[in-house]
Amino acid sequence: MTDVPTAPRPPRTWIASLISTVVTLPLAFFALVFGAFAPMACDSCTEPEAGRFDTSFDPAWTVLTLGLVLALITLVASWAFSRRRPPAGLALAVLAPGVVFFAWVVFMALIDWP
Repeated sequence: MTDVPTAPRPPRTWIASLISTVVTLPLAFFALVFGAFAPMACDSCTEPEAGRFDTSFDPAWTVLTLGLVLALITLVASWAFSRRRPPAGLALAVLAPGVVFFAWVVFMALIDWP
């Protein structure tokens, strides 16, 4: 059996995932809290405005929660790949906060604000 030389792993590849975790989790928390308090924007709405807001809020909330779950999956994958495939781990670490931001932007765009 011959020993195949393996390329040395770059040191400290976990730092990108750590920074991404420190950024992504608070960002996701504030996006979720903002999304949960969004219905309060329509407390003083008239009946037609409230109806439009309610019908647009339900799919927007679904998009936001699914986007935050996708961001969490991306974050966990960045930790998993940071040891095995550092370039993929770095890309996923950069992508995780972007997924949260994109989910929040889509949430804001889907709601018919009063």
